[in-house]
This record gives sequence, structure tokens and C-alpha cells, in this order.
Amino acid sequence: MHHTVVERELELGLVLSPGRSIPVPARLVYRSEDPYAVHVTFHVGTDHPVSWTFARELLVEGVFRPSGHGDVRVWPTRTEGRGVVMMALSSPDGDALLEAPSTQVSAWLERTLRAVPPGAEPRRLGLDEGLAELLAPADELWLCDPWPSDESQDGE
Repeated sequence: MHHTVVERELELGLVLSPGRSIPVPARLVYRSEDPYAVHVTFHVGTDHPVSWTFARELLVEGVFRPSGHGDVRVWPTRTEGRGVVMMALSSPDGDALLEAPSTQVSAWLERTLRAVPPGAEPRRLGLDEGLAELLAPADELWLCDPWPSDESQDGE
């Protein structure tokens, strides 16, 4: 099974206050071998980029309606007459509110959904093959008793 990577570079806005944000370069990454997750890496001007991983389904739903709770929340809105997807991220290190252009996020998500359609994720993980291997009949070696019998065969 071949693996597909769907990437997109885009500029997000880090919201500092109502009406004020600063640009943050980001990369969206989806890997078919990790079919339930999306990865977002923010380049925030430090030595190490900040990466977040969360459910693809959460982002897909968040393009249309408020989605998520806790550490990751996503919802659609309009800013300055254009559609944006808001992402509220919380961690022990701090909170961030980011806005992403809806059209770019939606186009990228559409590519991920073509790579691995909803419902096809378990096949990409190979769960069925792994379970089949675990539940397969034991071969002859496993049927042999590896421990000597407690019952003596020499007439003791």
C-alpha cells in the first residue's frame, strides 16, 4: 500500500486582539498512514516550530460549524468580508487564536478526503490484517507443549 502526503503552506493570522493579528507561516500536513490526524506546524520565529496534531474530522466539521472542545476548537466565521476558519488552541504553555483562509483550508481538506475517504481510515491502518494475523490458527509449533508433563512416563 503506497502512502500519500498532502501538504499546504499558508499564512495564518495570530489574533492578538479584536481587529489586530500578525501573520504566521504555517504548514498543513496529512499522511495517509496516519489517516485520522492532521498536523499543523507554525513557524513563529523561534528555533523550533510549534506543531499540533488533532483529528481531521474536527477540522472538516469546523469548516462548517463550531467543533471540538478543550485543547482544540475550530469554527467558521467572517472577517473583513472573507470566510475564515478560527482555531483556538490551548496548552500548558499558553493559548493561541488563529485564523486561516476558509478557501485554502477547504481545498486542502478536499485533497485529504480524496486521498483517504471518510470511512476508509481503518483499511489504511491495516487493523484488519493485524487482527487476522493475531486470530489466525496456530501452527504446529504452537500446538506442542513446551513444558514437560507432570505425569511421569517411566512408571514412577
